[in-house]
Amino acid sequence: MNELDILEELRILYGEKAEEVKTQVDAVVEKYRLLLPDYEKQLSEKDAVLITYADTIRRKGQFPLETLDEFLSQNLADLINTVHILPFFPFSSDDGFAITNYYAVNPEFGSWQHIEQLSARYHLMFDAVINHISSNSDWFKAFLAGNPDFAKFFIEVDEKDVRLKQVFRPRALPLVHKYPAKSGEIKSIWTTFSEDQVDLNYANGKVFATILDLLLFYISKGARLIRLDAVGFLWKCLGTTCLHLPETHLVIQLYRKIVESLTSGILFVTETNVPHKDNISYFGNGNNEAHMVYNFTLPPLLAFSLITSNVQKLGKWLSRLELPVGDACYFNFTASHDGIGLQPVKGILTAEEIEELEDRAKANNGFVSYKDNPDGTRSPYELNCSYLNIVSCLEDSWPLKAQKFMLTQAFMVTIPGIPGIYIHSLLGTQNDLAAVEESSIKRRINRSKLHYDKLLESLSEKDSLQNLIFSGYKKLLQVRRSYKWFDPFLSFETKTEDNQVIIIQKRRGEKYFWALFNFSGKERDYCFSPTIKVKDLISGATEYSDNLFLEPYAYRWFESVS
Repeated sequence: MNELDILEELRILYGEKAEEVKTQVDAVVEKYRLLLPDYEKQLSEKDAVLITYADTIRRKGQFPLETLDEFLSQNLADLINTVHILPFFPFSSDDGFAITNYYAVNPEFGSWQHIEQLSARYHLMFDAVINHISSNSDWFKAFLAGNPDFAKFFIEVDEKDVRLKQVFRPRALPLVHKYPAKSGEIKSIWTTFSEDQVDLNYANGKVFATILDLLLFYISKGARLIRLDAVGFLWKCLGTTCLHLPETHLVIQLYRKIVESLTSGILFVTETNVPHKDNISYFGNGNNEAHMVYNFTLPPLLAFSLITSNVQKLGKWLSRLELPVGDACYFNFTASHDGIGLQPVKGILTAEEIEELEDRAKANNGFVSYKDNPDGTRSPYELNCSYLNIVSCLEDSWPLKAQKFMLTQAFMVTIPGIPGIYIHSLLGTQNDLAAVEESSIKRRINRSKLHYDKLLESLSEKDSLQNLIFSGYKKLLQVRRSYKWFDPFLSFETKTEDNQVIIIQKRRGEKYFWALFNFSGKERDYCFSPTIKVKDLISGATEYSDNLFLEPYAYRWFESVS
């Protein structure tokens, strides 16, 4: 670690207090210097991430983390090498994202021993929910009690300050909430997301050092990937939107620099549900900030293309998608525990086209969530609907639903980057309306809790929707990890045919790869060249490419045969 560089960057953030902060940082570094594992740095086609809650799959008499371990080992051991376990810490709300104790495992899920057992078999991604913490946490309670160790850990504001109107709002909820302090004073505190999620104050160097301790603790407990949740909101400065500020980028860069001085192969993944240009700014120079950023434009744009059977905008976006330099790549996904974000396609889709997505979600029993705007209006923020249900129709047969859905998943795992596969996509889970009705939380539509034995029955029932999707997905992953064509850093070219078929081409030396995707409900033929012989990577068949047949919503992978 270049001590002078670290100090100079801390001076940008903390001015005359930088040396004091550096002393705190040094103490944290020494605490973990001999406790951190090393990992291979380079990602490859063999990497795929399963995204799941610790307790998505449940079994009586077993901790959910044990059940997860068993399900993985019996069904996915040779196909998935990385598991993103969504916040598994004690929490008070937001299904895990209002953490009460960063350093503990929720006892309902299991223990650190279960986490460490999983880390012995898989790379693990931990959530660093470091923009905010629960209002029921010991940290916030200590702050309200006047404990000097937690003074200025949170952001007190004058709710009448007109500059607050400039702050970007991801929710249709107040930015400021009031809390009674032990002294009798009423504290007005910055809350980006909800009353139960109080924002940490990174303008306080002690917060910076404390969160560094947390990140290194997670690595010591088996985290190879660190997901920086909602990190775009980290630094606040009144008079700005308080989103993507230069100080936020510098905080991430400092954390990466310090971590890399202690160990190798740790990957930072930034989660910023914003337009593409802002999103990719978190790559930094390709070697100094995020190793991966969530490709947030992909889910809504891909869904729109399938719903309309028109790939014009998808093809245009993909043709302009620049691969990051250095050791960075995209984290590709179509679904997650949250909804399908709409902010990333602003400027790509028109307001009328975004409304088409909203209408499809509602028609398939989904919902739309909104955010507040500075002018007092509201606008759609995300669609709450399973990805399976957004890209198919209620009246579709199971085979047709599965075919449409698997087209989108094949597309996602084809483009450069690492695929992140939400467990309910892998399992073919549909909208859980009962969970929404029971909780009044729209996002629970895509957070079903499943019984282990019943799940296995559904997955093994021949030609059921879940069987078709699960078996189809396993085949995709098996093929993907077997060919260098899916190297996450391999460049590509793309073109479209009649705005309904999109072709992705890759090259390695004298060999070529083509992926064909038919986004229409019609049969299509495609010809590369009468003289080119190709191998279908999914079926294993070899044929000449003068008349390649595409069924409705078909996807096919080919490589040239010499």
